[in-house]
Amino acid sequence: MVGLFEPLTIRSVTFRNRIALSPMCMYMAPEGRPGPWHLVHLGARAAGGAGLVMVEATAVAPEGRISPRDVCLFSDDHVDAWRGITRFIEEWGAVPGIQLAHAGRKACAPPPDEGEPLPDRPPPFTPLAPSAIAFAGSSPVPRALDRDEIGALPGVFAKAAWRAVRAGFRVAELHMAHGYLLHEFLSPLSNRREDEYGGSLENRMRLPVLVARAVREVWPRGWPLFARISATDWVDGGFTPEEAVALARELGGAGVDLVDCSSGGSTADAPIPFGPGYQVVFAEKVRREAGVRTAAVGLVTTPAQADGIIREERADLVMLGRQLLREPSFPLRAAAELGVEGPWPVPYLRAAPPRP
Repeated sequence: MVGLFEPLTIRSVTFRNRIALSPMCMYMAPEGRPGPWHLVHLGARAAGGAGLVMVEATAVAPEGRISPRDVCLFSDDHVDAWRGITRFIEEWGAVPGIQLAHAGRKACAPPPDEGEPLPDRPPPFTPLAPSAIAFAGSSPVPRALDRDEIGALPGVFAKAAWRAVRAGFRVAELHMAHGYLLHEFLSPLSNRREDEYGGSLENRMRLPVLVARAVREVWPRGWPLFARISATDWVDGGFTPEEAVALARELGGAGVDLVDCSSGGSTADAPIPFGPGYQVVFAEKVRREAGVRTAAVGLVTTPAQADGIIREERADLVMLGRQLLREPSFPLRAAAELGVEGPWPVPYLRAAPPRP
């Protein structure tokens, strides 16, 4: 029976265990480039024993940032800043991954110190979306993308993915969750289009699947491609777990190797039943019914809980967010509690528990 500390091989990449740092925005890159904070933050989780260290949502376009302090990969200027960080992650036994994202209607104005306004984006800044529907009452009403702009988006993601290759990443994850642009196309709550990108599930999936195919074409054949989805909007009339299964099948056919199953984000007031492992059921459903690998995420906090998810074949990988913020060396403690040898870095061996 496979447990939390069994290696996982996807294509030609092997993860030393089934624990991953979940992508979490740090808002610590005022010029879009990572700095010492990211080296310390990400490097500590690699030294702490995670199998995969996934970088936060990284903007593929200037107008796609969640905040002015997001990390970015829409320019070659961003590439060099990542190389030392990805190298460090690999040197300490983890696989470096990056989440590629466009915030859509949740985007913010570009920082004022970047000079002239973006072409065709005069002030005040107007975010972009499939339809001109605001996220919440206080949110700006976005501008609906036209067909030509939508048609260009797969290439925008592909260019960012190629920069990620050059920056030293070995896993790319496409952000299709949490109410950001690709999820906005998937959800009927934010997509009211009447063309080939709206209406039926087939049409709403069209852009996300095209993005996956475009990225798969430039991403090295031997390296894994993930997608994070919101498996439900938690709102009547929104995206459903059954639609998530259909989406996962299509993404698998487009070259996605693992579907990272989160939820929510389309509305500000969804009644989400937070609790330990509350989203694991979606990873299990998608894995079983779509026949693709999945990752589970959401209030997974103990070694026994994480190990049980893997042993019970509910997911292939466990994404840890807040727990790895609280405890960068959680994998080392988990290994000790589960009675297996932990991935201790040599400089820390003096602190390792005695071997049985």
